[in-house]
Amino acid sequence: MSREGKVTGPLRGLHRTTGPEETMTLGSALSKELRAGDIVLLRGELGGGKTHFVKGVAKGLGHTCYVKSPSFTIVNIYVEGGDGSVRAEDAPLTLYHMDLYRVGEGEIFDLGLEEYLYGDGVSIVEWAEKAPELSGEARFVVSFTYIDESLRDIDIEEFFR
Repeated sequence: MSREGKVTGPLRGLHRTTGPEETMTLGSALSKELRAGDIVLLRGELGGGKTHFVKGVAKGLGHTCYVKSPSFTIVNIYVEGGDGSVRAEDAPLTLYHMDLYRVGEGEIFDLGLEEYLYGDGVSIVEWAEKAPELSGEARFVVSFTYIDESLRDIDIEEFFR
């Protein structure tokens, strides 16, 4: 990260962030690489920065709405600019934000989530460890390691499909 809060160097690989703002900046940088149909898997422990990362992706895609973890709803869908004022031709990609924390292993397709995963937007899945069947479907896998109260190691891997 630079002092200006921009990602310097290659996006893929290991990054150390020093707080939520840098984690969101890294998510925003990844958003520039995403296209319709992409699946991004997020792995890591509680407090690792996954939701802050998604906030950055959403902002980078052009969404202005409040982004929160869908731990209880399982999926949050972010469309347009969040306030309805964006013209259709300027609308950002739809973002499907899923959280599998409360989902049992192998239940992902029982819940009907394939409608979102294989839809026309970008799907980001928190707690992807619970859905190993998605590993071969992902374009990016992002792993979060909690170092201390402010430090996180975030490793971004890209898989070409």
